[in-house]
Amino acid sequence: MKKLSARRRHPLAAVVVLLLALAATGGLYAVFAPASRAQADDTAQSLAIDEGKKLYSVGCASCHGTGGQGTSDGPSLVGVGAAAVDFQVGTGRMPAQQPGAQVPKKKVVYTQAEIDQLAAYVASLGAGPAVPSEDKFGTQGADIAKGGELFRTNCAQCHNFTGKGGALTHGKFAPSLEDVSPKHIYEAMQTGPQNMPSFPDTTLSEQNKKDIIAYLNAVNGDETESPGGLELGGLGPVSEGLFAWVFGLGTLIAVAVWVAARTAKAKKS
Repeated sequence: MKKLSARRRHPLAAVVVLLLALAATGGLYAVFAPASRAQADDTAQSLAIDEGKKLYSVGCASCHGTGGQGTSDGPSLVGVGAAAVDFQVGTGRMPAQQPGAQVPKKKVVYTQAEIDQLAAYVASLGAGPAVPSEDKFGTQGADIAKGGELFRTNCAQCHNFTGKGGALTHGKFAPSLEDVSPKHIYEAMQTGPQNMPSFPDTTLSEQNKKDIIAYLNAVNGDETESPGGLELGGLGPVSEGLFAWVFGLGTLIAVAVWVAARTAKAKKS
């Protein structure tokens, strides 16, 4: 009887029962499908990295080195992250036309798909800030007043109180923030391009960044109105007052001289 019982308990019987149970509850799909999706995602990412490496070799390696290690003409890209690439290439600053004190914004030469591939390759060189999703730089639920306070504290010294830009030393400058997309503003705060310091989440939280973007949209938006009339670039009361004194007072003096000359001429005649 013992031998007969052993023969009836096939070693695979328990496995078959488990598979049937998983299939009946949909668990079989849950076991295998995620692995398939993960494999597909890994394959797509690998392809993006390969294509990005080709683009990098043509457009970037001459300055940044064949492996992103940097040269005398360009800094290392190891650890800068995908966000830095998306900002620099997405605003046309890279590839640079020529070396200089600062690389200006210009026409974008890559498509967004190519920028994503370049970003994937550079991200593979070392961990760094990722390209933010729209929920991070979107202004829903942002506090414009708080954003203005944060901007004036951390950014206005270089970018002006309303983000109009300003001059720095040795031929450098803080660019205007007008017409800059919220995503690129967020990435600039994350990565600190060129002369700008970086503001990671430990310094400016994700909500703080949203508030600043909302403030810039409010003061530089298409529907923004200046209650004071001619804003003179938003340079502030000192420069605007100087303008009033130089040009306003100069105009009054010129008018006074003209009136005096006309009066004297009228008396002679």
